[in-house]
Amino acid sequence: MSHDVETGDHGMTVTPSSRLWNEDLAPTTERTWGTYSLFAMWMSDVHSIGGYAFAAGLFFLGLVGWQVFIALVLGITVVFFLMNLTGFAGQKTGVPFPVIARISFGVYGANLAALIRAMIAIAWYGIQTWLASQAVVVLAISARPSLAQHTDGGFAGLSPLGWVAFAVLWVLQLLVIRRGMETVRRFQDWAGPAIWLVMFVLAGWILIEAGSDFSLDLGADTKSGGAAVHAFLAAMALTITYFSTLLLNFCDFSRFAPDRRTVVRGNFWGLPVNFLAFAVVTVVCTAGSISVFGEAITDPVAIVERIDNVWVTVIGAVTFVIATIGINVVANFVSASYDLANVAPKWIDFRRGGLISAVVAALITPWHLYSSPVAINYFLGGLGALLGPLFGVIFVDYFLVRRQHVVVEELYLADARSRYYYSNGWNPKALIAGTPAAVVALVVALYKPLADWAPFSWFVGVAIAGALYYAIARRGVRTVVMPGEGETVPTASGQEGAHG
Repeated sequence: MSHDVETGDHGMTVTPSSRLWNEDLAPTTERTWGTYSLFAMWMSDVHSIGGYAFAAGLFFLGLVGWQVFIALVLGITVVFFLMNLTGFAGQKTGVPFPVIARISFGVYGANLAALIRAMIAIAWYGIQTWLASQAVVVLAISARPSLAQHTDGGFAGLSPLGWVAFAVLWVLQLLVIRRGMETVRRFQDWAGPAIWLVMFVLAGWILIEAGSDFSLDLGADTKSGGAAVHAFLAAMALTITYFSTLLLNFCDFSRFAPDRRTVVRGNFWGLPVNFLAFAVVTVVCTAGSISVFGEAITDPVAIVERIDNVWVTVIGAVTFVIATIGINVVANFVSASYDLANVAPKWIDFRRGGLISAVVAALITPWHLYSSPVAINYFLGGLGALLGPLFGVIFVDYFLVRRQHVVVEELYLADARSRYYYSNGWNPKALIAGTPAAVVALVVALYKPLADWAPFSWFVGVAIAGALYYAIARRGVRTVVMPGEGETVPTASGQEGAHG
């Protein structure tokens, strides 16, 4: 079987390096993700226990309901715009995130960006798997109360029942990924909408039970003046930052879309429409829980557990398990699989990357990670702050410096024939721009006296890295005229490339 990568830009064929190419990282020839599949993917990403808690939590920042809703509208509109641009890059090139990163960081430097994204994905993959396993524990005890005796004891921080539940979720997610992205698409197509049925039923039950006591005034301490403006901007920023991981690797999914129109339509229904509708239902459930249960409950599993009906508990728990598997596959599993495959394509394909991710996610005992404020705030918070500089460099390079012109086959060449080889496979300009941006973003995110500004650390990283990279890279741009095309293609490598 030939491993040649063909392009229409030069009208030529090159043989890619085995250090940079395998079938999963190669430009896709399958364009099977239509509008509905992308819409369902976003439903899986948003409809999760974490997404529920996030949306409900914004109403406790000291803002009244309409202020939070406007912040959500503005925030998700920005996400929609940026996600379209990320999607366009994937749809045009047909390659996943770590290969896109080669354009800006170099064919080997891209591993730095990919591994940062992979570390975050693996950590949250383990955490989300464990959180979903807690719903399995609730489900098991509801179905057979005698199982409660197995919640005591155990080892490594989990009870015997906890280990069984975690193992079940661990295996189920591997089954979803076993045949690659096509299996992911089929799973998302039905799993994404599944949560809506339960959420609508739950919201209706809450409204009926709350009756005239229902109120959307969730916050006890409403801010005013400058404090209210800060809280409003923080709510906007948190909404955008919530999607910061997929702002990097949405191209992992959009690469399978047939055209840009499909990307925009899928994003429109899946982001502003779906996200805002889910936020409204979430707020109804959270607000109603105050009247029904005497306290605001931001965990939907806890709500269904308190309803004195075993079938409600079972159906609710199963649905939330499916929803959590959905977001785990979308936001964590797919990204880590591609990112690890990029490190050693000859030995690691998409499936092996997924298996490695799953094993590491279990070995780090994510329940300890989640319960440690130090780990969450400093380790994961610090890694999260690094996503901004990565996005800033990649976004500015692709859209402003190169103006969306990429010679795809050269992304798979491990020598100086590729304009993306830079200096031994690394782009020094990306490092020069990204390093100070990362330092400042980390300080904003982790330095306690700046805690009020921590929600904006992603934006700080994006702005500094993007501005520095544009100032540095645009000076070295030369043009390459494609034979027979008459098309001028900018390159920030400081060389014209092998075919210039």
